[in-house]
Amino acid sequence: MLKRKRFLVVIFCSLFCLAGCSALKKPKPKIHHFTLEYTVPKIEGLKPLQAVLRVDRFGVAPAYNSNRMIYQDKSFKRDEYVYSKWIANPGNIATYFLARDLRDSGLFKAAFTYKSHLSASYAVGGSVDEFFELDAPDGWKAVLGLSVTLVVLNEPDISKRILFQRSYRVTRPCKDEHPRGLAETMSLAMQEVSEKIIRDIYTVLKDHQ
Repeated sequence: MLKRKRFLVVIFCSLFCLAGCSALKKPKPKIHHFTLEYTVPKIEGLKPLQAVLRVDRFGVAPAYNSNRMIYQDKSFKRDEYVYSKWIANPGNIATYFLARDLRDSGLFKAAFTYKSHLSASYAVGGSVDEFFELDAPDGWKAVLGLSVTLVVLNEPDISKRILFQRSYRVTRPCKDEHPRGLAETMSLAMQEVSEKIIRDIYTVLKDHQ
């Protein structure tokens, strides 16, 4: 009887060790990283200005200050995907793409991010107020909200320093209900918002210079 008990104990321990080793060898789920991809908005028929712009790093609302993809399926509730992430924080994403679009629009003498050591005449700053997937009854939607402030640098009169402060919000239906579909739709939303911002900046600076 004692030998039988010892035998069962040995078998149990062996199975436990094998199960543990199997769990250790099991590959971890792959994390997918997404970014925005879109062509620079084409704005034609405008004469280039001599303004030099610096795009400061955008802040992010607390609910979206993460590189994880955030979604809303109920009111007052936010959740995040575990294995689907943005390649960078939404603030960094918005900063990069807006600076790129301002630069490649050809409407300004130069445009660069806050990381550059070059001098600028104006600064563009702001925050990412919304950057999430809305799971609505009629389908998924990408929601993007940006607030932008245009400031004159080296202006001694503080009352004249801020040229404008505006908010932009776009909601677009997702073609595919998948994190990749969210990335594709968010790209179109950023393209639309970026064009509006560029046009507004151009209009204000044209009258300011």
